[in-house]
Amino acid sequence: MRHRKAGVHLSRTSAHRKALFSNLVAALLTNERIRTTDAKAKETRRLAERTITWARRVGEVLTKKPDRRTTEESARVVHAVRMARRVVRDRGAVMKLFDEIAPRFVGRRGGYTRIVKLGQRPGDAAPMSLLELMPDEGGPSAAPAETPAKGEGAKAKSGKAAAAPAAKGSKSAAKAQEGEGDKAGSKKSTAKTPAAKSPKK
Repeated sequence: MRHRKAGVHLSRTSAHRKALFSNLVAALLTNERIRTTDAKAKETRRLAERTITWARRVGEVLTKKPDRRTTEESARVVHAVRMARRVVRDRGAVMKLFDEIAPRFVGRRGGYTRIVKLGQRPGDAAPMSLLELMPDEGGPSAAPAETPAKGEGAKAKSGKAAAAPAAKGSKSAAKAQEGEGDKAGSKKSTAKTPAAKSPKK
């Protein structure tokens, strides 16, 4: 029985397994998506989410400049970096984690990654998956789609303003045509009345 023995062995020694998952987590943080087998993806997600949580907990402190942090806040950041370096040995990946990825997930309580099934690998039919970081939901890319650009807004307003007088002008023109038609109709009716023949006596 394997009571209280978490994780998978993957037919590797402990040193080989630690190096494997350290490299996979570093690749995930650097490229933000990796393609691997299902078993490796599930175990990598477990370690990656723990690592991202260490950085997310000091996300508010990371927004401050280093010279503006208190001694306690600086100690928290150093501790979080050291805990992340226990899993990720790549310095560049750790720097990206604390500079870019952690501020993105400040408002999220877990669930930083997702796994997408890709089917079987040709050759040995191993089930493959795509492990990737969740996209930024509140990022700046969604804002321009909702609000028009400065030039477009001005053009739209000027177009509306131009359309309103045109509409008013068309209404006045229609009224004028109706008035002319009424006048013409009254002239025709007055013209017909004197031409009517009186009955012969």
